[in-house]
Amino acid sequence: MELILKEDVEKLGKAGQHVKVKGGYGRNYLLPQGLAIAATSGNLKVIEQHMVVRSKRLAALKADAEAQAAELNKLHLVFVRKVGEEGKLFGSVTVSDIAKELINNRHFQLDKHKIHLDVVLKQVGEHKVQIKLHPEVVAEITVEVKAEAEEKALVEEAKTEDQPEAAE
Repeated sequence: MELILKEDVEKLGKAGQHVKVKGGYGRNYLLPQGLAIAATSGNLKVIEQHMVVRSKRLAALKADAEAQAAELNKLHLVFVRKVGEEGKLFGSVTVSDIAKELINNRHFQLDKHKIHLDVVLKQVGEHKVQIKLHPEVVAEITVEVKAEAEEKALVEEAKTEDQPEAAE
C-alpha cells in the first residue's frame, strides 16, 4: 500500500514523505490515526499545501522556543536542603522540584518531561541542567544546591550586619 505521511512517524518517515507499507498497517493504524493519506495525485497537492502550513507553524514554534531558551539560560535556581556528612543531601533535587520552581516562582509554562538531569542532584554545589524546548533548541539553567545550615548562618550573619552598633 502506498501512502503519503501527514505527520512524522517514528521508524517510518517524515511528514510529506511517500512510503510503501503493508496493507494492514496502513488500513488499521496509519489511516485511522490520521497520520497518512492514500498516495493519489490529488492528495499530493493537498499534502504540499499542508506541508507549507506545517513548516510555517514549526518555524514559529522554534522561534518561541529560542526566545524562551534565551530567558532560561540566564536563570540561576537555588534549592536549600538538609545535608548530611560530606555534603550529601537527605533525598535529592528532582525534575519535579525544578519544574515547580520554574512554573510557580518564575512563571515559565514548562512540561517537566522536557527537563533532563544527567545525574541525580544529591550533592551541594552548582549543577547544569538541560531543558529541551524543541528538537533543535536546548536551554541550560544553573541549579545551585545549598545546605540548610549554611543558609541559616548566612541569614543570621546578614541580620547582625544590618543592626547598627550601640552608641557609647
